[in-house]
Amino acid sequence: MKPLVTVIMPVRDGGVFLAEAVDSILGQSHGQLELLLVDDHSSDGAVGQIESHDPRLRLLVNRGTGVSAAFNTGLAVASGHYIARMDADDIALPERLSRQVAYLENHPELALCGGCVEIFAAAGVAGGNRRYQDWLNGCRSPDEIRREIFIESPIPNPTALFRRDTLEALGGYADPQWPEDYDLFLRADARGMRMGKPKGTVLRWREHEHRLTRTDGRYDLKRFQAAKVHYLAQGRLRQGVRPVIWGAGPTGRLTHDLLEAEGRAVRGFIDVHPRRIGGEKRGLPVWSAEWLREQPDAFVLAAVGAAGARDRIRSHLSALGRVEGEDHLFLA
Repeated sequence: MKPLVTVIMPVRDGGVFLAEAVDSILGQSHGQLELLLVDDHSSDGAVGQIESHDPRLRLLVNRGTGVSAAFNTGLAVASGHYIARMDADDIALPERLSRQVAYLENHPELALCGGCVEIFAAAGVAGGNRRYQDWLNGCRSPDEIRREIFIESPIPNPTALFRRDTLEALGGYADPQWPEDYDLFLRADARGMRMGKPKGTVLRWREHEHRLTRTDGRYDLKRFQAAKVHYLAQGRLRQGVRPVIWGAGPTGRLTHDLLEAEGRAVRGFIDVHPRRIGGEKRGLPVWSAEWLREQPDAFVLAAVGAAGARDRIRSHLSALGRVEGEDHLFLA
């Protein structure tokens, strides 16, 4: 029987977590699947220790180098109508694929879906990760994802489930100078593809010090911001619009510099810090938030990463009658 879902799991030195990740896929309630475990030139022997006689599991060797090439190696031989991404250190809950396949079947207008997650770690989960989890799991509808995609990647990569033709249209994962998964979802958004998430947790997302996001420089926060600004400048920020950046601190100034590098001019900054208001940053004026009352046509890019800042800025802009996604976007 031709598998309905192909799960592609790239792995390099999966260590003690790999077997549990593999078992979590082979134990799915949606049994019509194949699992392609793509070895990205591991040296720890973990792949060789996988003991499974399940015919749905196939072991492949990456034809190139790196996680994107490993995924695309699997994609080239995948049989499924749907293609799922899975990491080698996470745990898919038993209903993950059943829930996600049903969601896409019921929403033919969507190109792909993600899922809600539970972040866990041996030492416990700190406040920052809890806030991140709450944001991820609260950003589910296609409209919410399109509105908030420049805040962070709204699709946790190991929860992604694609229609096969979606991945073919996007050319699979690329190997950019920033995170490959965020790049893929930003490219999908730029092409008008819609994304969503079903209700309920589908994955336990493991936080540990050896995760790729902790060891690869492409996952640095500055690289994330570069990805956001690149796709914003190429698409959602209309040509001829000189945005105002809310936030004259480090994130706002970095956003200014990245926009300039993309050939897009900035009008000025907004800040709430009394010492900054009335001064200049990057040779541009810094106004108070009240300035916006007299500037209904100003397009605002909010780039303040402090906890709670997004809610306060959103409340202020909403009180002015502004519509998120139309006349302002959040980049942090």
